[in-house]
Amino acid sequence: MTQASALEQVKRQIMWNRLLSVVEEQAQVLIRTAFSTSVREAGDLSAGVFDLKGRMLAQAVTGTPGHVNAMAASVGFFLRRYPAGSMEEGDVYVTNDPWLGTGHTHDFTVVTPTFLDGRVVALFASTSHVVDVGGRGFGADARQVYEEGLRIPIMELAKRGVMNEALLHIVRANVREPVQVEGDLYSLAVCNETGCRRLIEMMREFKLDSLDTLAETIVENSRQAMLEEIRALPFGTYDNAMRIDGFEKAIDLVAHMTIGESGIDVDFTGTSPVSSYGINVPITYTQAYASFGVRCVIGGAVPNNAGSLAPVRISAPEGSILNAPDPCAVTARHVVGQMLPDVVLGCLYQAKPEAVPAEGTSCLWITALLGGHGIAGDNEGGGDTDGARPFTISMFHAGGTGGRPGKDGLNATAFPSGVRNTPVEINETIAPIVVWRKEYREDSGGAGEHRGGAGQVMEIAHAQGAPFALSGMFDRILHPPRGRGGGADGTRGRVRLGSGVELAGKGRQTVPAGERLVLEMPGGGGLGEAKNRLRELVARDVRNGFLSPEAAARDYGWSESGE
Repeated sequence: MTQASALEQVKRQIMWNRLLSVVEEQAQVLIRTAFSTSVREAGDLSAGVFDLKGRMLAQAVTGTPGHVNAMAASVGFFLRRYPAGSMEEGDVYVTNDPWLGTGHTHDFTVVTPTFLDGRVVALFASTSHVVDVGGRGFGADARQVYEEGLRIPIMELAKRGVMNEALLHIVRANVREPVQVEGDLYSLAVCNETGCRRLIEMMREFKLDSLDTLAETIVENSRQAMLEEIRALPFGTYDNAMRIDGFEKAIDLVAHMTIGESGIDVDFTGTSPVSSYGINVPITYTQAYASFGVRCVIGGAVPNNAGSLAPVRISAPEGSILNAPDPCAVTARHVVGQMLPDVVLGCLYQAKPEAVPAEGTSCLWITALLGGHGIAGDNEGGGDTDGARPFTISMFHAGGTGGRPGKDGLNATAFPSGVRNTPVEINETIAPIVVWRKEYREDSGGAGEHRGGAGQVMEIAHAQGAPFALSGMFDRILHPPRGRGGGADGTRGRVRLGSGVELAGKGRQTVPAGERLVLEMPGGGGLGEAKNRLRELVARDVRNGFLSPEAAARDYGWSESGE
């Protein structure tokens, strides 16, 4: 390598790093300007920069795999509708179509072209989860996508810098929280605009009139780095299956992973067919989370972009619950889709057992609550709603993750989504609810050399004593997270009223006046034999309330005397 070429390589690496800082600033602008707590507090978003071929060059670390990796595919759909040559400065495009975006109508994806001296040179895209899009609300009850609220095809959010007021007027008229939803559309547009400005500054600084050369370097280097990691694995086909609760019946998720010279192929043939309810998964969301499962173990140090994603190929038969066609209901697609990393990791455990954790809760326990006229009144046996403040809120919470190689599972932590638990104080500020209890769930983590992460218990009531509705989107109630390598299963979840009445894991249900909703979230599975756990770690868990003395004696042979 000549001195000039070496310097050029260093320069390109600096520019690559600069792109990463640009998209991270883009994401932070989205967080700081967002109206919805799911974005502002939980971080349910994605941000990235793309070349004119629709290839993702860099993504923000801030964000969820479901958004980021699905958004990576969605930009191609935008370019089909609006080719780069037809775009004008000030144009902004939007959709929440589940099959063109990130899998359900509650996610808006916005794409903005970047212009340098009158020429389009790149695209910025961002996605965020909004609190409401009308219809039945955030939940799994719908039978078709038409019941799930507004569905906006790829269209102009702004033209030459002027917002599409007709579209905004339609949005405001059809959602329960018009200020929040419209505000989030503006925040998506402004975060992309920030990315555009920072990219132009970078291109002028480095005297670039195109990103083509840099894009090829990023994509090819990432692809090769990913292939090197894959080729270090033992080639072959590895199978795994997982059974989860489903809605009307249990669901089997079946994966066949083939590792070879050209990459990794994951085929979900054998998986259950589509559901009659809104837990179906569009293929882009399946590809997003299944590929993330691979990346958790393989190529974790390789930046996530079109190059590193290319060697991981995901397929599922059309008509299966992981490739649900239009017009299937899909609002709660996360309940199934977020299980896929654990399914994929079960395949990788056979190829690289030293690197794979046990199963965890996996799907978020999103608590969608609604109140007001007609939501949970006398006609549903809930009680009088007169005078009660109407509200819609989605609270993001999680159970425990599986025990990890060399470490315990994480307590009450969202994996694989990566979103944060929304703070109690924020939820109580924006909605008339009181969270009476939020604590770790004792004895919920599966026993093992490395204990499964603890779940959590929450107790929620209406601040005015009025009835309210719960849209259940919970799993791992009938089928717990499984332990691995001799570890025990985690504890199953539970949904009930304070009076003891059991509630279903999915579907719209009423919490009557004066009652409290109690959520007991699952714990992660244990990793390795419990007999190999260090005694001091068992004693620490007892002191910290993660483990009762009775469970410590039963599962680990521990006694307070230390014997």
